[in-house]
Amino acid sequence: MVPENKDIKRHKKRIQLRFGVEEPTIIGFTEDVSREGLFIKTAHVFPPNTRIKIDLVTSDNNVVNIEGVVRWVHRVPPNFIHLIKKSGMGVMITRIVSGEDTYSRLIS
Repeated sequence: MVPENKDIKRHKKRIQLRFGVEEPTIIGFTEDVSREGLFIKTAHVFPPNTRIKIDLVTSDNNVVNIEGVVRWVHRVPPNFIHLIKKSGMGVMITRIVSGEDTYSRLIS
């Protein structure tokens, strides 16, 4: 991880989401969220610099549509994903397409 990212305020939140390159169809969960990005806990990772679409589904069924870029990955075999804490990918948010107010509440 890049050292300057250590100062970013992260919020530990487990939020269900869907993500994908063309359409967000793969199910995952957030591990933490911040204004700049989020960590997706998943065994299905994309290579760094891949542009992805994300639909976060909040507990009150609001959906936040996000576009982002994979910054780093930690690939873990699917049968170990529940045992290893950081299995998934860090995503930098490039644009919140809809639901910006809802996302702001998640990170406050």
